[in-house]
Amino acid sequence: MDTTTQTGLHADLLVIGFGKGGSLVAAHMGRLGRRVVLVEESAHMYGGTCPNIGCVPTKALVHHAQGRRPGDPPQEWYEGAVGEVQALSAKFRAGNFASMNGADTVTVVTGHAVFAGPHTVDIDLSGELADAGDVADMVVGDSLRVTADTILINTGARPIVPDIPGLRDSKRTVISTELIQTTTLPERLAIVGAGYLGIEFASIYRRFGSRVTLFERTRRILGHEDDDAVAAAIAILEDEGVEIITGAQIKEVRDGENEATIVYEKDGDEHTVDADTILAASGRAPVIQDLGLEAAGVRTTPRGAVEVDEHLRTSQPHIYALGDVRGGPQHTYLSLDDGRIVLDQLAGDGSRSTADRVAIPRTLFITPPLAAVGLTEKEAREAGHRVKIAMQAVADITAMPRSYIVEDTRGLMKFVIDAESDQILGATLLSIDAQELVNTVALAIRHGVTAAELRDAVYTHPTSTEAFNGVLGVIVRSDGE
Repeated sequence: MDTTTQTGLHADLLVIGFGKGGSLVAAHMGRLGRRVVLVEESAHMYGGTCPNIGCVPTKALVHHAQGRRPGDPPQEWYEGAVGEVQALSAKFRAGNFASMNGADTVTVVTGHAVFAGPHTVDIDLSGELADAGDVADMVVGDSLRVTADTILINTGARPIVPDIPGLRDSKRTVISTELIQTTTLPERLAIVGAGYLGIEFASIYRRFGSRVTLFERTRRILGHEDDDAVAAAIAILEDEGVEIITGAQIKEVRDGENEATIVYEKDGDEHTVDADTILAASGRAPVIQDLGLEAAGVRTTPRGAVEVDEHLRTSQPHIYALGDVRGGPQHTYLSLDDGRIVLDQLAGDGSRSTADRVAIPRTLFITPPLAAVGLTEKEAREAGHRVKIAMQAVADITAMPRSYIVEDTRGLMKFVIDAESDQILGATLLSIDAQELVNTVALAIRHGVTAAELRDAVYTHPTSTEAFNGVLGVIVRSDGE
């Protein structure tokens, strides 16, 4: 079909950003025969954050760090690991591009997109790796104009470097993207921010052999997680050699000839820590700058995200926002579900929404991983539940021989259960395979499986799942009779 216009290219669907949710919609609509244009700013980001600078490379580094033995040279092992991880990301990136651009009705354009109106986007192709793909003949100067019936904003988020004197200007400050691409292992790594990102990197780089100092301005790391599990996680991190400094107010960063010095205040006293590399790990902010959202009439929130409703529509009904850019928890699997919601609007009955999400799990990939779903004990009590708590240290769960087989019996499992209905309200799992186990618990919560049913189910042996046979029978405290 002829999709040219007097001003450029017309598409049924325009997707800005090659993230998980947007690419899911683009691929599906392409299979339905719709004319789709997918714009990605960087040729190094085909597939989005996860396979290139997020989940895949960082979790691959977790794997490689676990494999280093005490006698393995840290720098040599790290350099080899980074090379393998980069090769893996390149493989994913090429596969993502080929699978998308190979569709008959889908065109991938590499350039920077800016709204010129509610239905119009101009793509700047002046960048070094810019590529207009199979619509190069429609480029005027360095720009391609695309009009579309439906537009998806899927631009993700970028790391925040906090406004601490000297931090942004320091030659030794890096963001996570830069750190995982360097082949030089920092001898002394300081991490500013003890959220999931900061803690994961602390665990990874300590295992590679760096001396790691983790700074957190609040009095406790992981303040939103279960108290018992956090205490156990802190003990594991500190036992591995991570120095955790909480209640730390960083005053400034000073660059020296061979190092940077972090000046911080704790309990009224001033202290310093020297580092070869400083990782800014204070979270990620939605990428909305330079998109021209005002020209499109798209509203944003006070926190700097694109404003959406429960169906992910923006203030312009034909424009949707998916993934990190729409605010809220920043998880790839939620971006994927965002894609399902939008697809339901475009090619389904339109009933699916973010309100359908129940018991969404999360995992912190330290070693062993910390995974959680639902309510913590404190949250359950504050919500008015009478609860019973099933909890056991992994080393004491006789029904879980796998932890001994793989030689890691650290951690604990804890379930928060409604004392009257026996419904599982939440769980926190700090153990080997926790990132997998938590999905089973989440499914149980969504479908009303009771704690007794989960406890008495038949699981294969020897597996981590069969730990549920044991821990759910160990009630350590109860509000019931």
